[in-house]
Amino acid sequence: MTSLTITPHANNFGARIEGLDLAAGLNADEVAELRAAWIDHQVIYLPNQPLQHDQLERFTRCFGEHGNDPYVKAIDGHQHILEVRREADEEVAPFGSGWHSDWSFQSEPPAATILHAKVVPPHGGDTLYADCFRAFEALDPGFAAELETLMTVHSARLPYSHEGYIKTGSDKRKGMKILPNDNAWDTQLHPLIRTHPESGRKALWVNPVYTIGIDAMQESEAQALLAKLFEHLLQPEFIYTHHWSADMLTMWDNRSALHCAQGGYDGYQRIMHRTTVAGTAPA
Repeated sequence: MTSLTITPHANNFGARIEGLDLAAGLNADEVAELRAAWIDHQVIYLPNQPLQHDQLERFTRCFGEHGNDPYVKAIDGHQHILEVRREADEEVAPFGSGWHSDWSFQSEPPAATILHAKVVPPHGGDTLYADCFRAFEALDPGFAAELETLMTVHSARLPYSHEGYIKTGSDKRKGMKILPNDNAWDTQLHPLIRTHPESGRKALWVNPVYTIGIDAMQESEAQALLAKLFEHLLQPEFIYTHHWSADMLTMWDNRSALHCAQGGYDGYQRIMHRTTVAGTAPA
């Protein structure tokens, strides 16, 4: 056993982790215990963890290979670290301000996303998380069974096509370089109800940014159903509001939680460093 201390949040969704020094590296027992906490609570965070680039990359590899992160320029010399940066005088919406599961348009979306706080504004800048497990479990059983037969269409076109790049104001970003590409028009089919590969729990796995349709369903019918599911999933009872502090590391399960970056810090700089852990094809 390690000296790790776990303080869960309401409904077991989210947990504070203390007792580890990530900069010093983790042994096998610590990795196993931290992984178990991540699977159990979906969103875990460790305060007071100053890290250099190589230490953040090493921590990420404790949980698997680095994920593939397209459409955003990485830090020079560290191709797996994205700097989520918003300058004090930027007027464009914060990066990631729409509800989403990271890169769900990929055939094998990331299993985990890791975010390390470098510069935190004195107010605002929270991250919201939605529990896709409890959202599924709260559905009418008959309706849930129908949903399990459906496949959804995911695409990066809304934020990362050349048209989306302009429409979302990404061309006006100062702190980050977005890399729009025609590949953003590609589509990927995923099950609407996803079974977690490690816990076996089922999740309502759709998101407003990347889920653009339902396979073999008329557009109007698909959009009406998706709107209904988004409204259900994003009810306050399924949401956890995460408050940041400098040097805090947060890691969430991209297979069972959506997230959404909040603003409210105009006039202040905010800088986060982000990595992902490679995942498997949703099933």
